[in-house]
Amino acid sequence: MSSRLVPVLFAAGVLLVLASLSLFTVNETEFAIRTEFGAIVGMQYAPGLHTKWPWDVVTKFDRRILSQSYTGETFLTNDGRGLIVDFYVKWRVKEPGLYFTATGGREDLAGERLAEIVKDGIKSVVAQRTLQQIVSAERAAVTGQMFGQASHNAAGLGVDLVDVRVQRIDLPDEVAARVYESMKQSFAKTASRLRAEGQSASAGIRASAERQRTVILADAERDALRVRGEGDGAAAQIYARAYAKNPEFYAFYRSLQAYERSLGKDGDLLVVSPDGDFFKYLKEPSRTAAPRR
Repeated sequence: MSSRLVPVLFAAGVLLVLASLSLFTVNETEFAIRTEFGAIVGMQYAPGLHTKWPWDVVTKFDRRILSQSYTGETFLTNDGRGLIVDFYVKWRVKEPGLYFTATGGREDLAGERLAEIVKDGIKSVVAQRTLQQIVSAERAAVTGQMFGQASHNAAGLGVDLVDVRVQRIDLPDEVAARVYESMKQSFAKTASRLRAEGQSASAGIRASAERQRTVILADAERDALRVRGEGDGAAAQIYARAYAKNPEFYAFYRSLQAYERSLGKDGDLLVVSPDGDFFKYLKEPSRTAAPRR
């Protein structure tokens, strides 16, 4: 190798080293903090290539939503009972400078501090309630109160809590059987009360329906009697007018109807005096009068 190439290669190596120490890239999913001797000198970096002094330090951390789960955490209720709670936390960096100052940009350290904040929130919520209240309360109400406290405290880390959820609430074995028995008794009492209320409402509805049925039938019977009476009155008037036109013919016609209904039936036995008025038109047909016009 020529001795003249050595300085050139050396200079090229120095330039490459200086370039690697003076340039850095930022991805779309990252925040970047540039510090100079521990002091923050830059943090608003768009995605792409950026320059820095060789002695500057660039710390990068994720700007996406991060998630971490915690299992088997024990909390005491207001009546001194232990609860075993599994929960998870979703969060993301909101203020890069504050986050870097509080955690040094370390995700594991931020997760530990967030866990302590969320545990304090759960502890506060659980400590305000008895075991019965925790078990019977809606999980959304408990989670909402816990999330509000934790979100307020997490702001000091420069992060935004996206979600805090209780995945499982369990009881120690020595407490579970006693709690379940108490819950069964409570639910049985509630069921008995609801059945009694339902039976009372059912009796009231049936009584009301029966009363309405009686009223409807009475009204219908009254209207039917009125209509029948009006019909009978109209029929009597028609019969009276017809009788007044020719009483003798009307009497003859009624006698024929009586003969048709009474005579000539097999097995019938009729005991009537021959001299009675029943057979007057059979004995004296000449008495039949023609209808007047």
